[in-house]
Amino acid sequence: MSPVSTLTDLEAARAKVASEVSVDVLKGVDVPKSKIALSRSFNSDTITYPTDEMMAYASEASRGDDVYQADQSTLALEAHVAKITGKEAGLFCASGTMTNQLGIRTHLLSPPHSVLCDARAHVHRNEAGGIAHHSQATTLPVIPENGHHLTLKDVKAAVILGDNVHVAPTRLISLENTLNGTIFPQDEIVAISEYAHSVGIKMHLDGARIWNVAAETGTSLHVLCDPFDSVSLCLSKGIGAPIGSILVGSHEFIARARWFRKMFGGGWRQSGHMAAAAAYALTHNFPLLAATHTLARKLEAGLRDIGVGILISETNMVFFDAPSVGIAYDELTKRAASLPAPLYVGGSRLVIHYQTSEKAVDDLLDLVQVMAEEKRKEGFVPGQVEQQPVDTGYPKLKEVFLRSGVKSTA
Repeated sequence: MSPVSTLTDLEAARAKVASEVSVDVLKGVDVPKSKIALSRSFNSDTITYPTDEMMAYASEASRGDDVYQADQSTLALEAHVAKITGKEAGLFCASGTMTNQLGIRTHLLSPPHSVLCDARAHVHRNEAGGIAHHSQATTLPVIPENGHHLTLKDVKAAVILGDNVHVAPTRLISLENTLNGTIFPQDEIVAISEYAHSVGIKMHLDGARIWNVAAETGTSLHVLCDPFDSVSLCLSKGIGAPIGSILVGSHEFIARARWFRKMFGGGWRQSGHMAAAAAYALTHNFPLLAATHTLARKLEAGLRDIGVGILISETNMVFFDAPSVGIAYDELTKRAASLPAPLYVGGSRLVIHYQTSEKAVDDLLDLVQVMAEEKRKEGFVPGQVEQQPVDTGYPKLKEVFLRSGVKSTA
């Protein structure tokens, strides 16, 4: 390419490049329509939309560079979450997967090593093999004998100790609370933690939805997090921030994690507005979580009345057995999306978030009722459906999250 010969030519060339770079991403955006769709989606609690009030609050945030630890709003959020969880320091990151993987990598110094976790754990099944990639560690996935949560007995039976060179010794136990919407009994967590620390094993908590535990039980974050050396707390799920997760631990631990965050490519610059949005969510949305659990219980009760088997239902999630009334998940997804006011269902997991409308729950129950009646008229005879016991024990572990093969997005 020949050089630009004159100033006029250079200005014209710059203007052409500027025209190519310019973009309008607001064209065609229909915010009111999106809000309605999200209020009728049962896909996840990650899909909440930032309110105008949240965005207004975020616009007032500081605008320093977080890589240099120079953003006041980000530092304030990190300090606050560290304080309420009883830890020394915090690190604001982009996602729960990042804070989990940073926490695990920071604990594990040099292989060989293994991480013991529930076989259903997000860190094991849904973080793209991050433990193997980032930490050069193997996972020890354990199926809870009671079908609900790991116990000290489960842990002792699976943990690897000693100096047998054929195996990777367990250096970290990672628990998850909630897991599939179920609450991990705190006394069992304490028992596992006391044992782990007695044999030199660190404890990490994937607390993506620990906020739901606090809301349901009234237990402080300090108590819930105390048994753990590190905790990942997601801010973009039930809490409703547009992005973000906090990793908390000791000063030394977070300093090392910050280094790994930079290595992972996770250092971000002007993060103040994101931290402010998360702070707004903690203040204004946490008090709304209990109501999401109440709405989930309404959904559960309505499904039971129709004859639908319920697999799990404790906090803001309902795992249901659509085939128990003859309905295929793909069929339900298509019918729901084709309603005059569409509903969005992605499979066997129904998630209530703080912007889910009660009308959406009523409409979903009406649809399932109609479809179940259609199946009965076609000759379907409901069989015996294994239900989750209410008072004694839990069913043995089985796959409860069955995704629809039909794309369902709000």
